Amino acid sequence: MTLAIFDLDNTLIAGDSDHAWGQFLSDKGIVDAEEYRKANDQFYQDYLDGKLDMTRYLEFSLAPLAIHPMDDLLRWREEFVNERIMPLMLDKADELVRSHREQGHFILIITATNRFVTEPIAQHLGVDHLIATDPEIVDQRYTGAISGIPSFKEGKVIRLENWLKEQQYTLNGSYFYSDSHNDIPLLEIVDTPVAVDPDEKLEQHAKENNWKVISLR
Repeated sequence: MTLAIFDLDNTLIAGDSDHAWGQFLSDKGIVDAEEYRKANDQFYQDYLDGKLDMTRYLEFSLAPLAIHPMDDLLRWREEFVNERIMPLMLDKADELVRSHREQGHFILIITATNRFVTEPIAQHLGVDHLIATDPEIVDQRYTGAISGIPSFKEGKVIRLENWLKEQQYTLNGSYFYSDSHNDIPLLEIVDTPVAVDPDEKLEQHAKENNWKVISLR
């Protein structure tokens, strides 16, 4: 089966869900607003610049999950998706996903953003499977740690390859859509890499390698 693989943030939605979740927590007073917002913005800039320390960022971003009961987290997440994510949905992205589905392709999202934030978004988009960074859960509470390998940069390749082995799929005929130069390692191993509203580094790399460049905005 042909795989149509998508990054999520700034690809299928017009924003970054991880950064938006941090803003939501700050705006609602769930975290120390000023300090958390400042750190959240700096980590996001580091990501854009290609110098994000993923270990430090995950310690920061997963800490609020470990502090609060699951019921509160799920209630806040539902509010977050309705208030902050739904306005970021893109009609052209929906059309693209639908086009692949009509061709009988398997629709897969692979994102560095953690599963707690991205799972309801993936469900709304109606994809077949989600690979995301997995926060550790013990006794129905998040621990603040991660389970397994973060799906970031080369980690996306590792996570995808492990999943392919489990499912007995291959990358023959595969597509991958992304906006970020952080995803070049995965873009380079699919049959059809597509840069979507790319950042400057990815746009240059795509032009040098004759990759398709599109906009969903």
